[in-house]
Amino acid sequence: MTRPTIDDIARRAGVSKSAVSFALNGRPGVSPATRDRILAVASEMNWRPHKAARALSGARSDAVGLVVARPAQTIGAEPFFGLLLAGLQAGLSARSIALHLMIVEDTAAEIEVYRRWTSERHVDGFVLVDLQHRDKRVPVLEELGVPAVVIGGPGGHGTLPSLWADDREAMLSLVDYLAALGHRRIAHVAGDEAFHHTRRRIRALKDASRRLHLVDAVSVPTDFSDAQGASATRALLSSPNRPSALIFDSDVMAVAGLAVAAEMGVAVPAGLSVVSFEDSLLTRIVHPAITALGRDTFALGGQVAAMLLAAIDEPGSVRDVQGATPRLTVRESTRAPYTEQEA
Repeated sequence: MTRPTIDDIARRAGVSKSAVSFALNGRPGVSPATRDRILAVASEMNWRPHKAARALSGARSDAVGLVVARPAQTIGAEPFFGLLLAGLQAGLSARSIALHLMIVEDTAAEIEVYRRWTSERHVDGFVLVDLQHRDKRVPVLEELGVPAVVIGGPGGHGTLPSLWADDREAMLSLVDYLAALGHRRIAHVAGDEAFHHTRRRIRALKDASRRLHLVDAVSVPTDFSDAQGASATRALLSSPNRPSALIFDSDVMAVAGLAVAAEMGVAVPAGLSVVSFEDSLLTRIVHPAITALGRDTFALGGQVAAMLLAAIDEPGSVRDVQGATPRLTVRESTRAPYTEQEA
């Protein structure tokens, strides 16, 4: 079906093209009755503004974009993303701004969406997540000149403003806690090693291992899925020198790891301590409840929304912001390691 044009609307309404333009763009120059007639005809003809024309006009779209290059099933299972999206939309809705979400296969596809949405004026700005090592997306967004806020850092995000939490300090607090309990073999079921925050956590574990003279401290990268989290746990617990404590980079993987421990007959926490880098309802309702690092992810989303809206209103006005470092909540999944005296 052919898209109706301003000419089509003008002919049907019996007015000039300029009158149609005034009416559709909310500009003075036509009487209220004529405006109402033109808008009624446009509605009957299912007229919509052309994206290219909107781009040329320089008008705002009243929407921001979030493009995520992760498997859809992984994102759907993560409470973190649900809370982040809810916080983002809550912050945007206060200004009647929409959030456009697209899930794509890889970084190249993500960059293509940035270019297309910017050229079409589909959105007024972007939220960038999963900051990567030497991130190819950052120079593209800088080149496009579109407002954007990065969740992640510090560093690695060029001139784009970021909101970040200190993943290194958070990991150090976890390792210090486990070492204080007496654990000397600690393993880390990590996320994607391409991600900036994953690399900071892995380095922090290595540094803490040297400082605390741990016997063993290893990180095993995964894709954050429950399947890979379970697989990594199974391999670690099958080792002849298995760890006495496991740190998981997400709540979903921690719950999967807890299930694997039960499957293999390893009691938690008597035979294995389990800690999650993300707190959520999942970590609280399982048995035993999982010790976890917690932060207000809903509030994080709202803060990102406020930063992006400020960047759209006043380009160049927003600076990097360090958010609160996640805090440890101790639950039933951790204790001092098993000793022969307890046998």
